[in-house]
Amino acid sequence: MSSLPVIFKSIAFVVAVAFCSTICFAQQTRTVADFDKGWRFHLGDVSHAEQPAAADKSWRILNLPHDWSIEGTFSKDNPATPEGGALPGGIGWYRKTFTVPAASKGKQIYIDFDGVYQHSDVWINGQHLGFRSNGYISFRYDLTPYLNFGGSNTIAVKVNNAEQPNSRWYSGSGIYRNVWLVTTAKIAIDHWGTYVTTPQVSKEQAEIAVELKVKNAGMANANISTHVYVYDAAGKLIAGGGSIPAGNTADTLTALKTKLIVKNPRLWSVDDPYLYRVVSKVFSGNKEVDAYTANLGIRYFNFDADKGFSLNGKAMKILGVCNHHDLGSLGSAINTRALERQLQILKAMGCNGIRTSHNPPAPELLDLCDRMGFIVMDEAFDMWKLEKTKYDYHLFWDEWHKRDLQDQLLRDRNHPSVFIWSIGNEIGEQYSKTDTSGRNIARELAGIVRAMDNRPITSANNDPSRTSNIIASGALDLIGYNYHEFDYAKFHERFPGKKFIATETTSGLETRGYYEFPSDSIRVWPRTWDKPNVREGNRVSAFDNVRPPWGSTHEATWKVMKKHDYLSGMYIWTGFDYLGEPTPYSWPSRSSYFGIVDLAGFPKDVYYMYQSEWTDKPVLHLFPHWNWAPGQMVDLWAYYNNADEVELYLNGKSVGIKKKTGDDLHVMWRLPFEPGTLKAVSRKNGKVVLIKEIKTAGATAKIELTADRKTITADGKDLSFITVKVLDKDGTLVPNADNRIKFTVTGGSLAAVDNGDPVSHDSFRADNMKAFHGLALAVIRGRETPGRVTVTATTAGLKPVVVELNAK
Repeated sequence: MSSLPVIFKSIAFVVAVAFCSTICFAQQTRTVADFDKGWRFHLGDVSHAEQPAAADKSWRILNLPHDWSIEGTFSKDNPATPEGGALPGGIGWYRKTFTVPAASKGKQIYIDFDGVYQHSDVWINGQHLGFRSNGYISFRYDLTPYLNFGGSNTIAVKVNNAEQPNSRWYSGSGIYRNVWLVTTAKIAIDHWGTYVTTPQVSKEQAEIAVELKVKNAGMANANISTHVYVYDAAGKLIAGGGSIPAGNTADTLTALKTKLIVKNPRLWSVDDPYLYRVVSKVFSGNKEVDAYTANLGIRYFNFDADKGFSLNGKAMKILGVCNHHDLGSLGSAINTRALERQLQILKAMGCNGIRTSHNPPAPELLDLCDRMGFIVMDEAFDMWKLEKTKYDYHLFWDEWHKRDLQDQLLRDRNHPSVFIWSIGNEIGEQYSKTDTSGRNIARELAGIVRAMDNRPITSANNDPSRTSNIIASGALDLIGYNYHEFDYAKFHERFPGKKFIATETTSGLETRGYYEFPSDSIRVWPRTWDKPNVREGNRVSAFDNVRPPWGSTHEATWKVMKKHDYLSGMYIWTGFDYLGEPTPYSWPSRSSYFGIVDLAGFPKDVYYMYQSEWTDKPVLHLFPHWNWAPGQMVDLWAYYNNADEVELYLNGKSVGIKKKTGDDLHVMWRLPFEPGTLKAVSRKNGKVVLIKEIKTAGATAKIELTADRKTITADGKDLSFITVKVLDKDGTLVPNADNRIKFTVTGGSLAAVDNGDPVSHDSFRADNMKAFHGLALAVIRGRETPGRVTVTATTAGLKPVVVELNAK
């Protein structure tokens, strides 16, 4: 079997070979230590806080990652504005004192920041190491020349997020991603210095190409060589060996290349994300001085102008969502379990793609996408030289864009989940008919990407026309469409021979659990592009019949997308609700309505439309609830699959059989409310597939706690997400219950609370939260020591409820 052209071949992601829960200086070839614990933090500017002797004993002690904005109070007067989440920014200082053993002298010691929002300055022992403007980029500093080996060392970080607005969504503030202390020998593989690709792939064999950059930080006559090995997931050696000489010269950076063959490879896919390991070892003479492990996903893919997307030779559509980087009530502070939970919820919906809107993501997200099977569009910029908000990245474009893009590529290009690079989102330079500088910028950015990687390049264009400067530049491999689903059918007429990707679609609007009738007419909110709606309660009906002027309903876009093979895939705006950008309203709303899943992680009804279309699992979802005024006319929708029809019964009497016809994606009944039980029955060839019942709820009688995981890791970071339901005496969810639930935790801590309400101003850091349409969420963090974690929920007039977790 011949392989596809080199341009869209698979590659690997890189992780350090060893991780330590404390600072490690043992005599391993390389150590990567978790450097998150025991920082001191002060909110506000402090003179000379970079000096080791600065007084910090009164500062707050905390562990990273940390977002100070999420701890603040919602206010429309905060400079971030409701668009930015209505939470405070400011200036913050972080300091940490640590000891490096004298025995580590002669090694190289670096500090790696996965992301700091934003404008960070870093000092070690009073020595300024550098400044980075971009709040989403990862970066490293060499500490070695300034360390006191065998003595005390102080690192200080100033974070300046005071000049706002600088983002069109919630950014968070602080050292919100992980920090690592990396120790290597003087001779070692450089930072992001491993690059693994598979230039030729077939079912019979895969060619593995490995490029290494070996840094010699001062060892003369070192006689350096490297060895490369490939292991399968079970740890069996399947390829490798040999030696590649790297030379002897001190203070050099040497690039080395080698190729290996893997026979009968198991191909990475969204359904089977199989990972190999590539281990590269560096020797000085006969002594091993460094080792680095890269995880490898072997796969090939193609975008075709007529046939669309294929993975490993199999035609498929990319069924993706866009997500911002915040984690709801946890803010922007990265947490691997919280990210994993989001991806699990999306995977169960049938989603297979993630767009990192609109910035480089946390490394943990890409690691999870590698092993869970998601097709990632890795995006770099939300603006170029033209501003979107007064203090955004356009102020730093000229000085930093090349370095930031290169660093993103170096860090992310080894992930098998990354299929597409996006060089920008809705860039202002696309529009002008007189200033065509955007064409040169697009070509420059695409040139930077192509010099470092060969995956396809796109840009998310909300002006997908031939006159768009970005499209007219010829820099794009994929023509990216933001919205304009009504033009999809004209794509080949407009762009003959070009390849399509829907970079952003839909923007449907819903509030979970809230319904208005009738449901079969489309409402366009806000009524104009630039003016938010004004409406008491700031709710949006969850029937998938409300859209903004630029967008569409979920059903409308999917009906078009599924019709044509050349429409290679879509990324829906958005998978999850997010803080900020509270369209179609403004204050008092402070988070979005776009999500298929709400801010707390509870699916909205349209989630099940996608599940019925994107998966083979049997689906029957009937909504809304059945608590209404006597005689009120109520619309009932059902999403279903694997069936020919659905019959609805009210209190045992059939009210009709409905079948999807044409391009229908749901069926509907309209009937007057009478209390009792609704029962939907789906059938295929006359046989029952699924039954779904909805009952009229009585008075609130009890609460129920359900933990997504009852066993968590005792590392001080792992989380359990506990869903709170307010029920009547028979266990039926009370759909409009808003009881205030108080949480008490022993053996662990309450990390956050939420309920998914875009209008709530309750603190996510409180010990209580009101239920929203009968649901609330408590996020529990275990301690670093094993033991039992007990969570007690209480509300006025009802019995307390307890759930127990086990931290191992």
